[in-house]
Amino acid sequence: MDVSTTPVAERIARTLAGQRISANAEGREESASAHVEAVWKDYLADAAAVLRTLREPDQAMAAAGDVAIWERMVLAAIEEAKPKTVVL
Repeated sequence: MDVSTTPVAERIARTLAGQRISANAEGREESASAHVEAVWKDYLADAAAVLRTLREPDQAMAAAGDVAIWERMVLAAIEEAKPKTVVL
């Protein structure tokens, strides 16, 4: 299985931005990549909300794998998605 080098929160945020902007989804722009690139960070809070929802797998997901591992993986993604604070 391939492992992405892009954090999952960023991938979700880019997907949400693309869905709303691109004519290939619900948006209106024929060529949306530059616009998505410019605004995907605006969707990070939505991406974090999706991740928080995914903390608990549904019945089918639980039957397919280890629930404890799933929870640790999603919690790691949530932690990685938190804004970085800088102490001056």
